[in-house]
Amino acid sequence: MKIACEEIFGPVLVLIPYDGEEQGIAIANDTQYGLAAYIATGDAERARRVAARLRAGSVRINGAMLDITVPFGGYKTSGNGREYGREGLAEFLECKSVTV
Repeated sequence: MKIACEEIFGPVLVLIPYDGEEQGIAIANDTQYGLAAYIATGDAERARRVAARLRAGSVRINGAMLDITVPFGGYKTSGNGREYGREGLAEFLECKSVTV
C-alpha cells in the first residue's frame, strides 16, 4: 500500500506482520526513504543489533525522546546532510586545502 511505501508526516503508524528478525529488517529497509525508524522490544541487545542494520538516519528504541544534541537527518531519498550536533554545524563551514 502507498502508506507503507512513502514518507508520511503526521500521527500515522503502519504495521506490517513479518516472520523473524531477518524478514522484519528486509521489510523495513525495502523503501526509497530512510528518515527514521522505531524499535519496540524488551531485548536491549537485539534492539541495538537491529538498529545497526536499519537504513534510517534516526532510530529510536522503546519510546526514547528526540535528543537535539545528536545529528538528525535521513538516508536514501530522505536527504543528505544533518541537523544538530557537530555534523549539523559542519554544513556551515568552508574547508580550504593549500598545497605547495
